[in-house]
Amino acid sequence: MGTVTTPDGTAIFYKDWGPRDAAPVVFHHGWPLSGDDWDNQMLFFLSHGYRVIAHDRRGHGRSSQSPTGHDMDTYAADVAVLTDALDLRDAVHIGHSTGGGEVTRYVARAKPGRVGKAVLAGAVPPVMVKSDSNPGGLPVEAFDELRAALAANRSQFYLDLPSGPFYGFNRPGAAVSQGLIDNWWRQGMAGAANAHYECIEAFSETDFTEDLKAIDVPVLVAHGTDDQIVPYADSAPLSAALLKHGTLKTYEGFPHGMLSTHPDVLDRDILEFVKS
Repeated sequence: MGTVTTPDGTAIFYKDWGPRDAAPVVFHHGWPLSGDDWDNQMLFFLSHGYRVIAHDRRGHGRSSQSPTGHDMDTYAADVAVLTDALDLRDAVHIGHSTGGGEVTRYVARAKPGRVGKAVLAGAVPPVMVKSDSNPGGLPVEAFDELRAALAANRSQFYLDLPSGPFYGFNRPGAAVSQGLIDNWWRQGMAGAANAHYECIEAFSETDFTEDLKAIDVPVLVAHGTDDQIVPYADSAPLSAALLKHGTLKTYEGFPHGMLSTHPDVLDRDILEFVKS
């Protein structure tokens, strides 16, 4: 466990498990969570001989509650500070949801030799908000509602979201896990309200089109068709089409939080891609 310090003085917390000479896999969490959301995948890849790293984004988890920098450019720059400090080479970067946007921007700008492959799982690219150039996106009012709910009662909001659409627990017959709900709340409440509030704009309005076009390493784009947070049709197929070496893998009926509800399926598929 450790921290790295960014040029503006923000301390970025990270976990680093496994042999230092093993192939590195870096995990990027979603909003408003922390590196703990990857515990299952970190243990899985660790058991297969990889070095596994997960950080808490600024303003999230155990990283500094910074007053500024809650945007994709800064998030990517923070990742560059971490990968430089650890001198990671040919790393696989795996991002879920907002973390997928962070991966996309970082990989597009990474120094030569730093990145070997990437995985975007339930990820926000190319862009979420509806506009003339993205008519299939979600209206900005949907994100205004998220901001209002966060500002009004963040604790209750962070119970309602995982209890419902995030994991698909609002679907008939869903196998509800109270542990997942409680852990989501725990991670969310550890972070800063200002960072989470401003991050909603970052994950919903950032356009990653040019980043996707610029990436020249293999990328797996994995997404569930019942994703109620980042709708499938306006995300994964569009991202895969923009990538030079993109592979689209679709999971019928899987929710946004599929890495936690179906780790037995996702872990195996991601490992196969990493080893290929």
